[in-house]
Amino acid sequence: MGSKKKISGRSGTSKISRDEMTDIVRRARQAEEERMKGYREQSLRIHPWVCARCGREFTRKNLHMLTVHHKDHNHNNNPSDGSNWENLCIYCHDNEHSRFIDHMASGDIEIKDGKTNSVTHKPFAGLEEMFKKK
Repeated sequence: MGSKKKISGRSGTSKISRDEMTDIVRRARQAEEERMKGYREQSLRIHPWVCARCGREFTRKNLHMLTVHHKDHNHNNNPSDGSNWENLCIYCHDNEHSRFIDHMASGDIEIKDGKTNSVTHKPFAGLEEMFKKK
């Protein structure tokens, strides 16, 4: 049998066995996998098997390299119409999350009430000023 360990919590100290802890972690991982599989499968049904950034096409053979990206970076926002998802290859997905982290660090993006102002690129930001100069 598993050894007992003390786990400190807000309400005091309780004892939980190693087996119980292993079971809690197993169930949490399983729930996460089921949640991810749910929206991934939905996104793959709704959206084409093409990276929305680089345009790389995918087949059943390499579909494991196509990920689902949450546009607002909130993994709990999963509308069934897929409006918060885009399929990205693993490389573009990593790049998007790196850019998001960089923008968070610079203060360009703020999180309020669990939502982000997720615009990370403003291609026409200086356009109005350019027209005024002429």
